[in-house]
Order: sequence, then structure tokens, then C-alpha cells
Amino acid sequence: MSHQWKNLSFALAAMLVGALVTGVVMSLPQGMRNDAYAQQQGASIAARQNLSTAQNLSTSFRNVAEVLKPSVVSISTKQKLMIRGRTRNTLPPSLRRQLPPGFEDLFGFGEDAMPQRQPEREGMGSGVIVRKDGYILTNNHVVEGADELLVELSDGRKVAGEIVGTDPETDLAVVKIEASGLQEAVFGSSDEIRVGDWVLAIGSPFGLDQTVTAGIISGKNRVQGIVDGGNGFEDFLQTDAAINPGNSGGPLVNLRGELVGINTAILSRSGASAGIGFAIPVSLARPVLQSIIESGQVRRGFLGAAVDDVDPALVEKYGLKVTRGAFIGSVLEDQPAAKAGLQPGDVVTKLDGRDCIGGQQLRNYVASRTPGSIVAMDVNRDGESLKIQVKLDERTDESMSMFNPSTNVLGAALEPVTPATAEKFGYRGLQSGLIVTSVEDESLAAQAGLRAGDVIESAGGAELTSVEQLTTLMREAQKRDQTLRLVIRRGNTRMLLGVR
Repeated sequence: MSHQWKNLSFALAAMLVGALVTGVVMSLPQGMRNDAYAQQQGASIAARQNLSTAQNLSTSFRNVAEVLKPSVVSISTKQKLMIRGRTRNTLPPSLRRQLPPGFEDLFGFGEDAMPQRQPEREGMGSGVIVRKDGYILTNNHVVEGADELLVELSDGRKVAGEIVGTDPETDLAVVKIEASGLQEAVFGSSDEIRVGDWVLAIGSPFGLDQTVTAGIISGKNRVQGIVDGGNGFEDFLQTDAAINPGNSGGPLVNLRGELVGINTAILSRSGASAGIGFAIPVSLARPVLQSIIESGQVRRGFLGAAVDDVDPALVEKYGLKVTRGAFIGSVLEDQPAAKAGLQPGDVVTKLDGRDCIGGQQLRNYVASRTPGSIVAMDVNRDGESLKIQVKLDERTDESMSMFNPSTNVLGAALEPVTPATAEKFGYRGLQSGLIVTSVEDESLAAQAGLRAGDVIESAGGAELTSVEQLTTLMREAQKRDQTLRLVIRRGNTRMLLGVR
């Protein structure tokens, strides 16, 4: 009986607690009950939306990887290395017999004399098919010096590759294969991509082909001084998508599956990815690709001006009226910049309608145009806005040498005539010409009969005032395969010499 009463007591207590809780809830204001329900519903909806967003992003990654897979290749290289071992000596037997015992091996006479060996160095990289007829874009450092190229396609086919052309100044190369059923990648815009945008890096890190990593664009317009010994053209996209050895030459793509860069380098102390990778933007790569396919080499535009970034120091030093752009430090006479009217101190603010943020961008842009192209520039000159059109020449070693003119021509060191130099060599009343201060033995100048102390008054009938002028005249004569006639003053004698 006591047990039954005990169970009944528990039941009554539970009913009482339930009634109290119900009463408390029902006693809350209607607004508070609705708010509590709304918060629960809102949290549930937000969770479902977050999951949906994550699933959509995952789907985007998957779709891009599937679309790009047929366009991404692995590139294996082999390079033969010549190692010279000890070879048999060819000393006459009479001299060989005079060697002390045991010296035969030291001089390569022993039976273990080693012949030349040719071991091979192997390399691995990536590439991206950019045309259905077999053209592949990759890095120069992937194929540089290679004697053999083997390209592996996504379907497992392995095809021999041929280097069409390379461009060390951008670290780009074009490879050609003969194969059917190729799928080309679609080019996007590296100019329009923004910091924070998602990107995927695809390639063969450590030989693991078709590896896909995701990240964002961490920065743009990076210059690291790593291409062509620091003398190359750089405008890197920076990404935190994992890039490792073997990724070089592979594509960096946006979420539309469009090619925006060529993975090239990493910044790392260990040699593996540390979240800082660099890709060559397609805005820089595409003109190189087209030029190599068309001519097997890269032809670049030439402005004929030294440029720099506008920074606070330049603004203060020269009283510039703008704080961003490409500063024209100097212009070469009779070259495109000077002919178009550009002057030292000008600031280029736009290139063909697009903002110009600095000297590096101007340098890269000019180099990406073909010789003969016309570039429209917006220029600020002492606060005045000008529009200037420049017709570019071709960038060559000769044209670039004009920025650092040599005083040595044909093996003769030359100086323009000045009162001081004339007096030093015993001349009076000279108004123009070039004084020969020294001549290298067996040089072309020496063979032509030039001596230290001679004054070259004219070349090809033109009076000389600068070493650059003589260099230009020499270059023109060499192109025509003609002898250049020099009028020389030696003491009180004037004579004629010919040089080729």
C-alpha cells in the first residue's frame, strides 16, 4: 500500500511541475514568445544557407577541375651532362719512359683511364594546352637546356614535345606536340581579377599529376627580381593556393575556369609551399605566346625613355602634381618618346585608356606591344593634362645599349673633344671630334691603324660630336656591308682610314 502511495506522489509532483512551467510560458508576453521562435528559425535558416554556400563553392571547384583537366599536362625533361674523366695521354713514348714509376696513373696512362661519360639530369614541370593544334604554354625554367621533352596528357598518352621558342625575360616557353583530341584552355582577364577572388592552381607537384589546390588572389603587380637575374619583366599575381616544385608552368584559373596566370615561383625557406606563390599574369604571357608562335621569337616595343614609379620622394623632389603614375626620368634623342613629345619630368597616368600605376607597368606594357604599335598616353606635365601618342620602335640589344653608351668602339677608347682633352694630347683650336685615348692590341681599331692621341674628326662625311654618333654610323655601315671612312688628325697631319 505504501508503495502505491509513493508512485502516486511522484505522478502528482510531475503534473504540478508541468503545470507550473506551462503557466510561466503562457504568462510571457506574446512578443517575447514570437522572438524566441524567430531566433530559432533564423539560426536554422542561416545554417542551411551557409551549408548551401559551401556546397556551391565545392561544386564550383569540382566543375573547374573537371573542365581544365584535359588542358593540363605534365612535362618531363632530360638533359645530357658532359663529364670529362681522365683520358689516355698522348705524350711520346720517349718522354713517357722518363716518368718515375707509379706516375703513369697520375697522368692518365694507366689501364683505368676513364672515358667521357654523359649522365642525364631529369626534370619535371607542368604546362597548359592553349591551342587545339598542340601548342603548350609553360615556364622557360621547366624546359631550359632540355635535350628531350615528354608531355603526358590527362588521358595517359605520352607524346614527344618540341620547344618552339623561349623567352627568359618573362620565364615563358612554348612547346608543340602532335596529338589529336586536344582541348585548349580559355583565356580570362588577369587585369580584371581582384585581390580576394578565388583561384585554383593545377599541375604536377612532386610528380603528382592533375593536383588541384584552392586559394585566393593575395596580391597583384608583385615584382620580386627573380626573372632573368632580376633583369626580366615581372608583374606577378600572388596567391595562397599551394604551389610546389612541379607546379611550374601549370595554370592558375578563376572560378569560371578561365586561365589568368602561369604558376611560376614560390617564396619559401623550406622549398615547399608556404602560402606565398607567384603566377605570371596572362596579360604578360599572351603577347609572348603569340609572338613565339608567329615568329619563333619575341619582338618587343621600344619607347626610348627611362621610367620610374612615382613615390612621395619623387613628388617632393620635383614638385609633381600627381601621386601615382610612371615618371619619365630621361628620353633618348631621336627615339619614339622624344619624337612623340615626351619630356623628362612628365608623368604617364594612363596607357590606352587604362590607369598606369607605375614605371614597371609602363615598361611591361611597352614590351608587350609589337614594334610599330601606337600607344595612347595620358600625361601630366606640371599639372597640365596632355594626350600623347607614341609609335614604338623595336627593342633590341643595340637600342637598349643607348641607355648605357660605351666609350669603347672597335677596341679604341674614345672621348669627345673638350679644351681639357685637347690640351692633354697637345691639340689647339679643336671644336669637334673624338680623341683616341687608348687602343687594344689586335683590335679592329689597331688593324685599321688608329693610335692613341689620334682625333677622329668625321665618319662617313659627318662631323663627330659623340661616341654614340660614331657607334650609330658604324652600325649602319655594317648593315650595308660597307667600309666606313674616317678622317683622322694625327699631330699636324690629316689622313683617311677605313674600318669595317
